Amino acid sequence: MLGFTERIKNEKGFNLHFIKTKKYKTLSIVVKIKGNLERETITKRALLPYILQQGTENYATKQDLQKKLADLYGATLSIDGGKKGESHILSLRLELANEKFVPDASSITEEGIALLIELLFNPRKVNGSFDNAVILREKDTLLRKIQSVQDDKMAYANIRLIEEMCENENYRLHVHGYEEDLAEIDSTNLYNYYKKMLLEDQIDIYIQGDYDEEHINDILSPMLHKQLEDKKSNVLTEKSSKQKQTKKEIKQPKEIIEKQQLQQAKLHIGYRTNVTFRDDDYSALHVFNGLFGGFPSSKLFINVREKNSLAYYAASRMESQKGLLLVFSGIAPEDYEKARDIIRLQVEAMKNGDFSLEDMQQIKELITNQLLETMDHPQGLIELLYQQVLSDWILPPKQLIDNINKVTKEDVVQVAKKLEEDTLYLLTTKGDASDE
Repeated sequence: MLGFTERIKNEKGFNLHFIKTKKYKTLSIVVKIKGNLERETITKRALLPYILQQGTENYATKQDLQKKLADLYGATLSIDGGKKGESHILSLRLELANEKFVPDASSITEEGIALLIELLFNPRKVNGSFDNAVILREKDTLLRKIQSVQDDKMAYANIRLIEEMCENENYRLHVHGYEEDLAEIDSTNLYNYYKKMLLEDQIDIYIQGDYDEEHINDILSPMLHKQLEDKKSNVLTEKSSKQKQTKKEIKQPKEIIEKQQLQQAKLHIGYRTNVTFRDDDYSALHVFNGLFGGFPSSKLFINVREKNSLAYYAASRMESQKGLLLVFSGIAPEDYEKARDIIRLQVEAMKNGDFSLEDMQQIKELITNQLLETMDHPQGLIELLYQQVLSDWILPPKQLIDNINKVTKEDVVQVAKKLEEDTLYLLTTKGDASDE
């Protein structure tokens, strides 16, 4: 049904993931670098994607890189960072035309892989470290990114919810880093951190498309051998950051109210699901979230937004590596208490099994279609497969879909009963109901 195979091979301390599929006419190569979320390093790590895209030893400027990508029949490149659970992930993505479908272009694959490896291991240097002029410019770019969150009130409210909810956990950290760290970052200490990251972090390389695995391996292996002779295979087990889940005791949910000058209030609520990707009831949690707030047919959308006209939007999403469920809603400031109470009523309804088998079947179909659509995109399939690496747990997409379709109503009720409200965060304006 899904039309792909994945084979994993360890090569000099790197995990190579060979994903064979005839679905795409492109070749996708993705490098995932997984380290721990840490306050001391998060801003340096957030800055690295900006630096790595500015040039390499052989392509000294961003313009040179763009010209090379154009020469590779319009290849596309992106580098970014994100957090999943307690891990901070850097992702380098390159999408190439498959040389099978391009006449007289038998070197596209080799040149593309060489470019990606050079981006990762041979960035442009001046006097043995990063170019200070580039560092200064890109620190300013990152600063604007950090400050822009203040203008996006939904994103800001989500960040504040996580800060309060996970105040003693590394998941509270901002993935874009912190403004106060930028002054201390220079070309030397950032370059030293970059080298340490390459040596110590777990690196997974995904190669996806219609190709000959032996041919790809013959190209890639010598390049990896040349780069990091010191990265031994045992680094993967000794240094890799596995998701550590500790159950948080919630004696009383927190309620945080913050006031700014705004028209639309943001009511965000964080729940502990006590379920992660590794758990047997993860599939039931997927169905729970679909029924509760994951789709326009869900309880939050229907009851908070449509029936009671209390929200401009109302939805929920899971953080599967951390075991969180986050509710987002945009409301009129004066409707805070009504909206809060109705959201909480929907949680109780789920715990009481107040949903039909027909509703559940519809949600299963929506989730399945959503997963299949994700896998229709080359990058989407890789992201789904990488969930297994993050969790150190084998749950292939087909098995996940099969498990979701086997979920019973009792399974959903049981997983709903594990849900615990942790923190309510309201971003509102002065003079609303919360002042009374």
